[in-house]
Amino acid sequence: MELQFLGTGAGMPSKERNTSSLALKLLEERGTIWLFDCGEATQHQILHTTIRPRKVEKIFITHLHGDHIFGLPGFLSSRSFLGGEDTLTIYGPKGLKEWINSSFEVSKTHLTYPIEFVEVEEGVIFEDDQFIVTAKLLEHVIPCYGFRIEQKPLLGELLMEKANRLGVPKGPLLGKLKNGEDVTLNDGTTVFSKDVTAPPKKGFIVTILGDTKYCENAKILSHEADIIVHEATFDHTTGHLAASYGHSTNVEAAKIARESKGKNLILNHISARFLPYDLQKILSEAKEIFPNVSIANDFTLYQWRNNQLTLE
Repeated sequence: MELQFLGTGAGMPSKERNTSSLALKLLEERGTIWLFDCGEATQHQILHTTIRPRKVEKIFITHLHGDHIFGLPGFLSSRSFLGGEDTLTIYGPKGLKEWINSSFEVSKTHLTYPIEFVEVEEGVIFEDDQFIVTAKLLEHVIPCYGFRIEQKPLLGELLMEKANRLGVPKGPLLGKLKNGEDVTLNDGTTVFSKDVTAPPKKGFIVTILGDTKYCENAKILSHEADIIVHEATFDHTTGHLAASYGHSTNVEAAKIARESKGKNLILNHISARFLPYDLQKILSEAKEIFPNVSIANDFTLYQWRNNQLTLE
């Protein structure tokens, strides 16, 4: 799994940061990409990456402020031009479907693929045999959601030596055992999958939060998450503004990570008031509370391998 930030700014684009968008790259897990928010010029940002728009399977929108949605009509149109045919599912608050459809109607835009809209409410909004996605309301100035993406436990590896000792021949029976099925050999012997496979491995948990003040639901969504993506629009010197505008400081984000027993924190949604030389101080202040923290920049690529988060 990889996380690539396409826009990490707050409110409006700056020379250093575009508006909000984040790609959860699940190419190894399911051959697709999930996009979280789609601020203005997201499709321009994608041109500087290896992301193929037709690989985007799902889009999750945290809330309907422009810096999180104004890139949607352009991206959806371009996905059509670039050969997208598979259904795209868009999850978002009430009003998103109406806004997108109005944009397409006025501009006479025709797509080559169907869109399925899911109006987000609190609770499980998606589940299949690989993943479960849970949404909860955060505390912003308009309805805004955070998402918890949990990968279900992975099948344990096949222990070949044990399988060989029990007389399992090379071929499809090994695959069945690895997939959790018991098999019967030609001599009538039953080989149980649990006897020739390692215990299941825990999947990863990623929490992606929209704009929010420090709140309880952010902690619930972040509980023991491997990666927490949390906005840090303000720093501790401007905390009074954070509360007024429904945002968080770097210190508050770090407290969420610490109190939720998360493993890694990535600060995102940085105000343009902070210049590049301010970032080290912002990072240092957060690290005093939660050591495993970094600040995302546009195009920053994180990789999750062997239960470790690395910066590529």
